[in-house]
Amino acid sequence: MGSCPGRGVREEKTLSEHPEEVASDKRFEFGENWSRFLRELNDERIAEAERSLKKMLGVESLNGQSFLDIGSGSGLFSLAARRLGARIHSFDYDPQSVACTAELKRRYFPDDDDWTVEEGSVLDVEYLRSLGKFDIVYSWGVLHHSGAMWQALENAQLPVAPGGWLFIAIYNDQGRKSVVWKRIKKLYNGLPRHLKLAFAVCVIAPYLAKKALKGLLTLQLRHYTRSWTHYHKNRGMSPWHDLIDWVGGYPFEVAKPEEIFDFYRERGFVLEKLKTAGGGLANNEFVFKRIVNTQS
Repeated sequence: MGSCPGRGVREEKTLSEHPEEVASDKRFEFGENWSRFLRELNDERIAEAERSLKKMLGVESLNGQSFLDIGSGSGLFSLAARRLGARIHSFDYDPQSVACTAELKRRYFPDDDDWTVEEGSVLDVEYLRSLGKFDIVYSWGVLHHSGAMWQALENAQLPVAPGGWLFIAIYNDQGRKSVVWKRIKKLYNGLPRHLKLAFAVCVIAPYLAKKALKGLLTLQLRHYTRSWTHYHKNRGMSPWHDLIDWVGGYPFEVAKPEEIFDFYRERGFVLEKLKTAGGGLANNEFVFKRIVNTQS
């Protein structure tokens, strides 16, 4: 149940650079992390993912909508959007992530013509143009791991239909702290496989201890304990797998909220919803809408 066989995957595009980048320590194996996450996936987590989509998009249903998932990862949010009624196209650069998404399709929507899963890159302009236009383009916590974030941000808007939505999440720029985290991530990926887990624990443990100490000092330890045990309420995700992603996720780039806002405003988008990281090390979430040019 935890494996991600590649059944139902259209493999017209083979991205041979991915294994080479992993082997040369230039890229974190996101798909391997997601394959372990699928062992924990259950109906409650899926329902939370659906709720988070509905809340950020301000809808109760996606019936009749087309949904492009750029960097589908585990496939959880493709699945959530499909359950909400959307027609789905999922792609990822990591072959194992593609396999994970295909596995969720096999489990929940086998032989479904309204859900396509394939391998592709957000940096491939011709590929993106070939997909056509979508009502919703979704890319949560992905573009800053592409190795060319600003180009990825540019390309992500190409498939958004006039009047369509672009829902992205980008790591918050914390200045010097972000520089330190980039070094940590690069170091993690350069370690031998058998040392990576120990390194991740060494990085994560002080962070968790600091949060617990803060909870004790402010008499809010119960709040911090609850936030950990109820972490699945955060988009249906898993705390441990998110923390491994947090330590190892590389390439790694960041941006200030105003930079993302200005970037898309210049390209004909208006910001409909913003959820910031509060200045911390996390993702800022943006929902943009493409302005319909009534003069054309």
